[in-house]
Amino acid sequence: MLDFFRNHKRLMMLMLMLVILPGLGFVGIQGFRGFFDESANVASVNGHKITRVDYDSAARQQMDQARQMMGAQFDASMFDTPQHRKDILDGLIQQRVLADEVQRLHLTASDEAVRRTLLADPIISSLKNPDGSIDLDKYKQLLAMQGMTPEQYDERVRYSLAMQQLPAALVNSAFTPKALAQQLTGLSEQQREVQGLAFHASDYASKVQPTDAQMQAYYDAHKNEFATPATAQIQYLVLSAATVAATVNPSDADLKKYYDDNIAHYKSQEEVRASHILITVAKDASAADRAAAKQKAEQILADVKAHPDQFAQLAQKDSQDPGSAAKGGDLGYFGPGMIAGGQAFDDAVFKLKKDEISDVIQSDFGYHIVKVTDIKPSVTKPFDDVKGQILNDVKTQQAAKVLADTTEGFTSTVYEQAKSLQPAADKYKLTIQTATVTPKPNPALPPDSPLNNQKFLDAVFANDSVNSHNNTQAIEVGNSTLISAHVTNFQPAAVPAFAAVKDAVRQKVVAQQAAEMARKDGAAKLADLQKSKSTDGFSSALKVSRGDAQGLPPSALSAVFKADAQKLPAYVGVDLGNDGYAIYRVNSVTNGPAADGQRLAAAQQQLAGVGGQSQTQAYLDALRDRSKVKYYGTLGSSSQQSDGDGQ
Repeated sequence: MLDFFRNHKRLMMLMLMLVILPGLGFVGIQGFRGFFDESANVASVNGHKITRVDYDSAARQQMDQARQMMGAQFDASMFDTPQHRKDILDGLIQQRVLADEVQRLHLTASDEAVRRTLLADPIISSLKNPDGSIDLDKYKQLLAMQGMTPEQYDERVRYSLAMQQLPAALVNSAFTPKALAQQLTGLSEQQREVQGLAFHASDYASKVQPTDAQMQAYYDAHKNEFATPATAQIQYLVLSAATVAATVNPSDADLKKYYDDNIAHYKSQEEVRASHILITVAKDASAADRAAAKQKAEQILADVKAHPDQFAQLAQKDSQDPGSAAKGGDLGYFGPGMIAGGQAFDDAVFKLKKDEISDVIQSDFGYHIVKVTDIKPSVTKPFDDVKGQILNDVKTQQAAKVLADTTEGFTSTVYEQAKSLQPAADKYKLTIQTATVTPKPNPALPPDSPLNNQKFLDAVFANDSVNSHNNTQAIEVGNSTLISAHVTNFQPAAVPAFAAVKDAVRQKVVAQQAAEMARKDGAAKLADLQKSKSTDGFSSALKVSRGDAQGLPPSALSAVFKADAQKLPAYVGVDLGNDGYAIYRVNSVTNGPAADGQRLAAAQQQLAGVGGQSQTQAYLDALRDRSKVKYYGTLGSSSQQSDGDGQ
């Protein structure tokens, strides 16, 4: 239901997340060269500079998120356009404009809101101890790998929450009338019966006999289609937590100290096995009912103490706990806090010795009589048993510290000793690796491979690397990973001679001319059908909807639903590009059923969300119009220069 609205909403939310709202991601590492670059700013808002590092970080984050979402269908060229670069910069400007407004209104987030957000993060949640508390050492270690302290990260989260308040208020306040939601729901579920008539380009291929002149003309007009990309053979170094960990070798003394400092982690909790007899009391019971229940428990306790060997039989007869009574009151093994009897229950039970029977214990459930049948004392795992685990923990901890201390030095070394990576490799005990790369990511490599990072590839093929033979700067590629490369051999992009690619050119010309012939015949047939209203040659009828295309291409489905429902049968023609041409006969239209209360409410909510996002964008545009925005320099191949309010 309302798939097209739902998809539109997701697109709007994605743009808000990627472009407008600040993420909670960790801070990037600024390149050493950029520090001295006088043109390091791309724009300013009300005097606040937006640096090229900010821009590069936003572009890289957006590409990484798109690559993760799209998987094998990811195409980096989609992001390498002047318009897309402008969109990223506009998003950063909107973010800065919003930040100024948040500051003007003195918006912030409470400590409790920050705490809830942190605990909702699955990475931080994974650091919980068995008792539910966060392992602070591991938390600090995680943040140290990103060059931050817990206090700094708290403020980052607080800032992000404050930034979300204004857009969230606009989205949540939007409203859609029921009548509009009902009408659009019906349209979204409307069905149309159609028949198709296809003119496949492949059916015309045998009729195409291109001349040498036609093929030469196509080659001259489309040389880039046949070009081989530039290639670079590179040496490269990767500095990451994993590579640093390989160089860390903690001593046995380090491991033993860690064991002693964290001995509580290697202790098992004391557990007891116990049986109980429970006399229940309702929470809202009167004082008289409570007194009667307690008196009954005390009578049972007297029987138990008189016949302690008959505890199980008395539990079966008198206990009002249905879960344990049938088992003679047996609760199995449990540690402190594992039985929902409260602190008073734990305090009484864990003082008992084996085979000892408690007095009457009061809890939220009523009155208990407990017998401890076995005790598993707390056990500390020997150092040798956990040495391997400790080694991994200490290596990770030490590697995080080394990485935090190393990143700036590594960045400086590859820049200052730019003619070779060997000094950096020797200094930081890294292995020089080799690869052959092209200017675009290699689909055969994992999407998260450092060699597929577009910013890194741009640096490899920059003039400074290719012609001056300098190391690239240290490029951050995510996950606290830096990579630097040195080009050892470069082959520029080349266009093969016509003779070398003549067969490939012929295939493209044949495909082009065959598709044109199919379009011409299809258009002529469409004109004839619109007069004759014939059904000859059409396929069997299908019922399609906006949510169920029944295999129709998107362009065909769009054309079918644009046909005038008041003039049936209707005929529409669709250009399918290299696949040819298709004609669809629309026979009938059936509106969707009236939405029930639940579906109508869901539709209203979805439509309100879209409307709220539109209001948010209008609000941000208004904020920008009254801000002083200035552009500097260029972004890739596009250039922007302006100075003035809202320009």
